[in-house]
Amino acid sequence: MGSHQKITEYERRRDENIKRNSEMLAALKIKSKLVDLAAVSAKRERAQCKTYKRSPVKKPKIETPVVLRRSLRTRGVPPDASTAGGIIDDLDKKLVSTRKSKSAPRKSPQEQGPLAMRDLCTCDDELDQKLIEIISACSRKFISGEADAHPCDNLDNSENFEAFKAINRLHCSIDVEALQLKSENIARVVPGRIMSLRIFPSLDMQMIAVGNKFGDIGFWNVNGKQEDGDGIFLYHPHTAPVSGFVINPFSVSKMYSSCYDGSIRLMDVEKEVFDMVYSSEYSIYSISQSTHDVKSLYFGEGIGGINMWDVRAGKSSFSCDLHEYRINTIDFNSDNEYIMATSSTDGTACIWDLRQINADKPAPLKTVTHKRAVASAYFSPSGKCLATTSADDKVSISSGANYEDTCMVYHNNQTGRWISPFRGIWGWDDSSIFIGNMKRGVDVISVEAERIVATLESDLLSAIPCRFDAHPYNAGMLAGATSGGQVYVWALP
Repeated sequence: MGSHQKITEYERRRDENIKRNSEMLAALKIKSKLVDLAAVSAKRERAQCKTYKRSPVKKPKIETPVVLRRSLRTRGVPPDASTAGGIIDDLDKKLVSTRKSKSAPRKSPQEQGPLAMRDLCTCDDELDQKLIEIISACSRKFISGEADAHPCDNLDNSENFEAFKAINRLHCSIDVEALQLKSENIARVVPGRIMSLRIFPSLDMQMIAVGNKFGDIGFWNVNGKQEDGDGIFLYHPHTAPVSGFVINPFSVSKMYSSCYDGSIRLMDVEKEVFDMVYSSEYSIYSISQSTHDVKSLYFGEGIGGINMWDVRAGKSSFSCDLHEYRINTIDFNSDNEYIMATSSTDGTACIWDLRQINADKPAPLKTVTHKRAVASAYFSPSGKCLATTSADDKVSISSGANYEDTCMVYHNNQTGRWISPFRGIWGWDDSSIFIGNMKRGVDVISVEAERIVATLESDLLSAIPCRFDAHPYNAGMLAGATSGGQVYVWALP
């Protein structure tokens, strides 16, 4: 048998195919492209993000004494007949009485009274004083008339009231595609999921307040320096999720916060306290204030109830049930002081006339019906349109003299269990609605086109933004919060 065997026809064709394929791959430069793709898909280093800093608390070391247990028999003591059936202590009695009762009473946060800011601050005391200085200086500048936004301290004066209506919110159009997100405008302000977000209504400071599901309230001075803790300040005034904020437009040193634990607290920077304003056995799911009446607070309480609280008198002036389930948002028309909108988990968003609400049988002026829970209902800056966001994957836009024209825009609102429901908000005019999406972006819905026309995307977005607020005086400043405690701020270049 020879050393060189003759190859078969099959082997010859196989070698030709291998050679031809190798030449084709070489011509297409597949291998070099695979190397480039591997380099691009390699895990990049995470950009350093600003974050809150907790003050290290040293727990005192407690030495537990060693106790030698000896029975009665070894001690030569006769047994006690009263303890033959076991020892019943006070704890067992409390447990038995609690189980027999229908529900254990919840400790009211009213018993806590006013709480000092320094005691609730989880960061260093120096940072607490720094926040007080920043907000106090801005408030003094506003009251003295040196601020960029003109003050209107006396609402009884018609001239001041008309001036306030003019500056209440900036009305202008911007190029949404020009909004940019920079690395220095990203910070992790609080731990856990952010439930509420609000930008302070001031041009003299860029301060953002957020509340999370643990009852923490975080403040972020966007222009803060590293030596000031990156401008992040963290407090713990509540014991449950923070449902909303109201900031006094005439005194930014006062901010109301509502909570699922049934409490409303007033952060008064001048007094350096979180004071108790209202306490209830029912959860408070939403809070708002009319731009025409800053002396009253409106909040959604319990299952479908609304309460109007007189701040000066310190008592409720009106309350009734508007929905079958909880009220998620409350908003007021900027053009008509008597028109209010509410959204509810019962699948409806309603427009009300405060002059015609009957406590026994309240009747809405307009009802927008969805198939599932409605997370939000907000009036446009001019008050001529109403936008609602629902879990049925729809964003409705109502317009017309009586809001009779309603269109439904499809948007994926299935956020799941771990992300707060999306809430679409208006920008700085009646043309656009901003809402988060499940692809870590911000969709822009055009009212005229009745569809999504643009999406704000960035490689810096590491989570899904679900809560938003637009600066009322600074056009182009948009803040978004995530369920991971991060806050992103978009701005014009």
